[in-house]
Amino acid sequence: MLDSVIPCIYTGKSEFDGREPYIPSPKLIEAVNLTIFLKKRPLLLKGEPGCGKTRLACAVVNELGLPYESWYIQSTTRAKDGFYTYDAIARLQDAQLSQFDAEKHSKVNDPKNYIKLGPLGRTFLYSLNKSQRHELGSLGCEFQESLEKSQHDSLEEPQRCVVLIDEIDKADIDFPNDLLQALDEGRFTIQETGEEIKANPDYLPIIFITSNDEKDLPDAFLRRCLFHYIEFPEKDELIAIINAHFPDLKSQEVVTKAVQRFQQLRSKMEQNNKTGKKVSTSELIDWFTILRKYSNDEALSLLKGELPFAGVLLKYWKDYRDYLLTSGEETNESP
Repeated sequence: MLDSVIPCIYTGKSEFDGREPYIPSPKLIEAVNLTIFLKKRPLLLKGEPGCGKTRLACAVVNELGLPYESWYIQSTTRAKDGFYTYDAIARLQDAQLSQFDAEKHSKVNDPKNYIKLGPLGRTFLYSLNKSQRHELGSLGCEFQESLEKSQHDSLEEPQRCVVLIDEIDKADIDFPNDLLQALDEGRFTIQETGEEIKANPDYLPIIFITSNDEKDLPDAFLRRCLFHYIEFPEKDELIAIINAHFPDLKSQEVVTKAVQRFQQLRSKMEQNNKTGKKVSTSELIDWFTILRKYSNDEALSLLKGELPFAGVLLKYWKDYRDYLLTSGEETNESP
């Protein structure tokens, strides 16, 4: 990685304090800091399932102490839902009852009562100060009250917020461009009321978007993003990940042997190319969680035989047939 004039705000070296550790590569740290610096450009993350795309946003939040919003995309999700939703059915029901209920009659007359901010809409309100939030009327006042109830550190001043938009390729083809148009302009309009919500350009959200590469994304969308592919970790990085997750380990021999065995399996999958899913770091952590329950001698003995607890790593019957070892000879080879 070249020396950069971009300030290194995110270091990837935060104390875990009981939280699940996350160990980013230097290139990923650089990509995060470029995203923070450029402000208007989301970071599009790709990589194998289980490589840590989704968990990056929480890791940044834990280190920088910023507010966090997550948005998990489904096939029916619309771009507008990220900013706000309008509950027309609830308003219709209230309208039917309003002739018998004066309180409901008053509520029905104001469509703002049926507007609810989405995760991106809330990030825009984080970018404003307390008085600006109140100027927005009921939506801004409710947001401010929710901050005060949550006893958030910064109730008065604007601040940036970290947003995770997870698995964007689940949505329809128009979703990415519709989403980024509003983010590019830093504002959106609530159609039902005509009200415009505009973010403070100095405090735009830090946005991480994940994709499993299941669908091609539009060129216009890619032009507005930074991009980073999370490479699968090397041996030393895998050992560091295991040690970070299990800091009380007394012997490194089991860690090294387990990682060797894991890498042998993954290497065969890559060479064989018969499976669409290779074992991931999240599965390695699950697998090692079981292994560490045994004594060092017992765990080493298990690692010399048939792949122990194969169901944690192999998820297809054909993988069992192709990779489940019946002899201990190959397990003694160096990777």
